[in-house]
Amino acid sequence: MIGGVAAALVAKAATTKIPIVFRIANDPVETGLVDSISRPGGNVTGISTLGVELAPKQLELLHQLIPGAADIAALVNPANPLNANIVTNDLEAAARTSGLRLHIARASSDGELEAAFAELGRQRVRGLVIQADLFFNTRHEQLAALSMRHGVPVISPYREFVEAGGLMSYGGGIVEGSRQAGVYVGRILKGARPADLPVMQVTTAPNRRPADALIATKTGQFALTYVRRSEPSSGWVCVRTAASWTSGQ
Repeated sequence: MIGGVAAALVAKAATTKIPIVFRIANDPVETGLVDSISRPGGNVTGISTLGVELAPKQLELLHQLIPGAADIAALVNPANPLNANIVTNDLEAAARTSGLRLHIARASSDGELEAAFAELGRQRVRGLVIQADLFFNTRHEQLAALSMRHGVPVISPYREFVEAGGLMSYGGGIVEGSRQAGVYVGRILKGARPADLPVMQVTTAPNRRPADALIATKTGQFALTYVRRSEPSSGWVCVRTAASWTSGQ
């Protein structure tokens, strides 16, 4: 089982016989991993959370949560240029449509994360969209702590960020995606062919409650008493329950 597009593409180029199961955040057809979702063909199949493609929707939800925001940032990993470029281009287009100023923060190490959040705090950026990326996916607690410390509200592609103390997520879960990939590995070990296993997409759950739990308070502050919305076998639109935030403005 392989995580990340770059590693999956290397594995695919290396063999046409050994079965490959991936878990990625991209569209596997656009990246060239499979021929189609329903009929992947060859020796490759797997799970996609589509976290990269959801960045414009994440921006939209964050802006709804903080409607007065004019400056929003994206945190991307320059060591993952494929995802970073997709997220940057998509968010720049979405920000223009919404009349927002988009700032790009870059980090590929713990030290760079600290520096990026400190700079965003100094710039008084009112919200941050985090790129779907393996480096960020292993640092949910650190990202949640940095967002609180510097007063930068953050939306992540994954619910694990909220479970670690973050503000909001929109996308498929990492754990669920990995679990489904494990199921596919088990089926292949029992004789199934990757070509016969359609790519599974861990999709987002639809909004099922109105956003009336958002309570605006004093100027420059906002308090959240938001009900978590989820469906266990799909993705989440998730906002931290009974969290209290100060924007730093």
